[in-house]
Amino acid sequence: MEKHSSKILEEAVEAFASLPGVGRKSALRLALHCIYQSDEKLGRFTNAVKRLSTDLRFCKKCHHISDSEVCSICLDPGRDKKLLCLVESVRDVLAIEDTGHFRGSYHVLGGIISPIDGVGPEDLNIDSLVKRCKEEAVEEVIMAISPTIDGETTIYYVSRCLAEAGLKKVSILARGVAFGGELEYTDEMTLGRSIRARIPYEIAE
Repeated sequence: MEKHSSKILEEAVEAFASLPGVGRKSALRLALHCIYQSDEKLGRFTNAVKRLSTDLRFCKKCHHISDSEVCSICLDPGRDKKLLCLVESVRDVLAIEDTGHFRGSYHVLGGIISPIDGVGPEDLNIDSLVKRCKEEAVEEVIMAISPTIDGETTIYYVSRCLAEAGLKKVSILARGVAFGGELEYTDEMTLGRSIRARIPYEIAE
C-alpha cells in the first residue's frame, strides 16, 4: 500500500531510507528537497551517486578506494613506504587520514576473521599484504584493528603470517587510549595519539 499520493515519491523515500542511519522522516525530507532542485543540480547529484558503481575502483596495491588503478596515497612520493598501517575498512583509512598524524602507507584488510559470520582468512586481503611486505621491504606494520575478540584473533593470525614472511616489527595502537569499536567514531586527537604511542606486538609461541 502506498504511503504517499505518488508512487515515484514513495520509491524515492524508500531509496533514501535504505541508507545507514536514515529513518523514514529524514528520507522524506531528502526526497522532498530533491523535488525542488533544478534539473542541473539534481543531475549532478544523481550522476555522482551513479559513478560510485560505474567508475570508482579499489587500489590494486592497498585496496583503498581510488579513481584509478593505484590510489593517490600509494602514488604519493612523500609517503613512508616502509611503514604500513593495516586497517579493517576504507572508513578507517579516512579516519586516520583526518588526524594528519600518519604519513605511511595503508593496507585495507576488508574485514576481520569472524567464524560466527563465516569470515575466514581466505576472505581477507592477507595474501596480498604478505606479498606486498616482501616486495616493498616493509619494516613495520601497525595493526589498527579494533580490540574485540575477533579483532585480537585477526591481529594474532596476521602477525604470525607476517613473522613467517620475515617481517621483524609489528605494533598495535596504544591500548591506554580508548577508541571504541570503530576508528571512524574516534576523535582525531585521540586517534592520532594512539598511533604515535603505538606499542610492539609480541607473538606468543
